[in-house]
Amino acid sequence: MTLWSPDNIKDVAESVGIASLSDDVSEELARDVEFRIGQAIEESLKFMRHSKRTTLTTQDISQALRVLDVEPLYGYESTRPLRFGEASMGPGQPLYYVEDEEVDFEKLINAPLPKVPREISFTAHWLALEGVQPAIPQNPTSSDSRHQDLLPKGPGANPHLAAVNGYDNVAVKPLVKHVISKELQLYFDRIVSALGDADNEEWRQQALGSLRTDPGLHQLVPYFVQYIAEKVTHNMKDIFILTQMMHMTSALLTNPSLYMDAYVTGLVAPVLTCLMGKRIGTGSEGNPLAHYDLRDLAGSIIIEITKRYGHSAPTLKRRLAQTLLKNFLDPKKPCGTHYGAILGLQGIMGADAVKSLIMPNLRLYEEVLKERLADESTKAEAEMVVAVLLRGLQTVESGVSPMTNGVGSGNESREKLVGKIGEVMGNKVYELGRPRLVAEILSTGTDI
Repeated sequence: MTLWSPDNIKDVAESVGIASLSDDVSEELARDVEFRIGQAIEESLKFMRHSKRTTLTTQDISQALRVLDVEPLYGYESTRPLRFGEASMGPGQPLYYVEDEEVDFEKLINAPLPKVPREISFTAHWLALEGVQPAIPQNPTSSDSRHQDLLPKGPGANPHLAAVNGYDNVAVKPLVKHVISKELQLYFDRIVSALGDADNEEWRQQALGSLRTDPGLHQLVPYFVQYIAEKVTHNMKDIFILTQMMHMTSALLTNPSLYMDAYVTGLVAPVLTCLMGKRIGTGSEGNPLAHYDLRDLAGSIIIEITKRYGHSAPTLKRRLAQTLLKNFLDPKKPCGTHYGAILGLQGIMGADAVKSLIMPNLRLYEEVLKERLADESTKAEAEMVVAVLLRGLQTVESGVSPMTNGVGSGNESREKLVGKIGEVMGNKVYELGRPRLVAEILSTGTDI
């Protein structure tokens, strides 16, 4: 016997398209709902007691849901607690309702009358002239059509709930569409147009600042995520647009009022594309290495994602490391992809990745480096890869004693480094003149 009625579960199931739900499933779900509600109430009471209050508010519920890693409810923030009344409906559970505020009848009578509304009028206009729609206020514009494209499409039923009852292949249309207000639609258009304006730096910074701080953007988050993915997919040759999309991603992740855990997977894909894309930019700007600034920006974002959302997605860090390592070990990939893979591995895994994933493969990677350093068309990009590898190797130096037994000097140290990490990187490390770094590299792992 549960306090939460299984009939309520069946009502919710019918609202999402599940016609018949077995009694056993509804009872189990009712028990789970009862447990979750009790858990949320207990956490809410803790916030109430620590605030030295005796009245539970909607803010306490929202904070409790955040602690339980559940997306908070929006639209219920109120400084005045709601008053609930109780009505008896006969035998059974009582019915609770929100009490309406009492209004003084004399004040209502003596209040000034509202303005008289306008009279109804009718006007005629041309919908189209010889197949061409005139640009008048009465006709819909292309921006209205774009707003309709923002609405979610496809079946909205939960496939997991349908599979429980045996309806695996049932396609159910959503009963309610997610429609955002005109103000939010206008805000979305202004943000998008501002970030796409290459001539107005101040406007772009204001748009990014709004995304970082404004608290009422939760309804637009899925549309921003979809917009970022589409722009990155269709503008791989435009470094400016890709850079702005990465700035938008960073701004959304920085906003403390947004619940981004559910959208991390959708953001990781475009960030990885900018980090390890094969061909980013056309090189016609006069600087063929301009895309490396974009890769550095994408690398900082992927590092921030793993630090901030690694607890809610325990396998995220491991899956990212596998993807980055796979691209680093592929000799057919261009230097830009190798640069992004190395940068990401060093960022999300730290010195451990350098010791266990990068250093053991440097001698095999030596052939790729030599070949591309000898080619004038790829020499500049290969030098960027050498630089990022050198920065990664320097991270393993911390914690090593000033002098370590067994480390020679001069040509002996150089030969050991070359045998350990290859000729190119061995010479680069030796030229730094840092005995601690040489000792740590030679003492890590075994030679291949």
